Amino acid sequence: VPSVQPGYLRPLVPEQAPQQPEHWTAVMADLERVIMSGVTHWHSPRFHAYFPTANSYPAIVADMLSGAIACIGFTWIASPACTELEVVMLDWLGQMLGLPDSFLAKSGGEAGGVIQGTASEATLVALLGAKSRTLHRVREQHPEWSDTEIISKLVGYCNKQAHSSVERAGLLGGVQLRTLKPDSKRSLRGDTLRDAIEEDLKNGLIPFYVVATLGTTSSCAFDNLDEIGDVCQSKDIWLHVDAAYAGSAFVCPEYRYLMNGIDKADSFNFNPHKWMLVNFDCSAMWLKQPRWIVDAFNVDPLYLKHDHQGSAPDYRHWQIPLGRRFRSLKLWFVLRLYGVENIQKHIRKQIALAHLYEKLCTSDERFEIYEEVTMGLVCFRLKGNNEINEELLKLINARGKIHLVPSKIDDIYFLRLAICSRYTEDS
Repeated sequence: VPSVQPGYLRPLVPEQAPQQPEHWTAVMADLERVIMSGVTHWHSPRFHAYFPTANSYPAIVADMLSGAIACIGFTWIASPACTELEVVMLDWLGQMLGLPDSFLAKSGGEAGGVIQGTASEATLVALLGAKSRTLHRVREQHPEWSDTEIISKLVGYCNKQAHSSVERAGLLGGVQLRTLKPDSKRSLRGDTLRDAIEEDLKNGLIPFYVVATLGTTSSCAFDNLDEIGDVCQSKDIWLHVDAAYAGSAFVCPEYRYLMNGIDKADSFNFNPHKWMLVNFDCSAMWLKQPRWIVDAFNVDPLYLKHDHQGSAPDYRHWQIPLGRRFRSLKLWFVLRLYGVENIQKHIRKQIALAHLYEKLCTSDERFEIYEEVTMGLVCFRLKGNNEINEELLKLINARGKIHLVPSKIDDIYFLRLAICSRYTEDS
């Protein structure tokens, strides 16, 4: 972690852009002096905060090529390769994770994958698709209701431990979202969801959207997707699965039990840019029925029409921005130059390192593990009150050598150690 204070950079650079061009050598020298002195090194082997952000040479090269090709692939005709490689890469990736064919373009139906910028975007896109589908259904049942009346009755649900971006999606989508209490393992269960839905139905609300989290941010807990899926199917509610961090682990068959029930979901998202060696930004999302997203976003001016509409996806209808980079190149390079086998080795190695740290904590009588370790995250604390744990974190981070962040569940403060860098070793 750098030892700079807010505002450090402005005095190091001129107040205005130069009138005359400067030399490359001057710019590169300033990169070291101005920029690197203020960088938090996410790829240091001692960076253990948040969750990983991925990086690899194949992804860096592909990112450079994406910048060099410099297409804006919003429609098929705007760059056919940009669209078509994305369709195929999301099928490759989906098969690697063991996703059902009902999510894949190769199934021959309308389903398929798309690369979003972040999981936050994917959550919002899915919410807007669910909103569009529910509006369509309720209009048919109650033609006398206005859209404003219907929207005011919509309600969605998620685990209290779900990422804050789920709540934000509700705010941006203009709908109510309820956070539900998980069980003792921080998992949202089917009965809890069913009870909340029944209560809201009695109060005249319209349940329309559920987010199941596989790998929560605070403690990497997993909602019971199978139970939640049964409830959503019985009530015709859109189920979105947010596996932003932990989804990469499903490339290893031994962890797929954690996504039992995935066949009952309507959309699924995880971030290869977290744990799968692909640079930010690359958030993979699959939709069984993208027509509802397309319906929600479809604005079709003449200057964006082309002769091949309908024969290939126009990804501008599958996302919030119009423009998009050639991000599937990063997947193509990483998947080919590592191969599935080496990506599995990378995931297994980092999970093993987390279990090693867990063992070190449990062998020291001063410490306790706060949550079960399933992925590359260890939640631990000093035995005792919150204050001594806050003090411990301050001491660790003040040195600037190791970076951790805390979390708090049920008013218990604990430290999170995530295995982040691909350079982290056991000694």
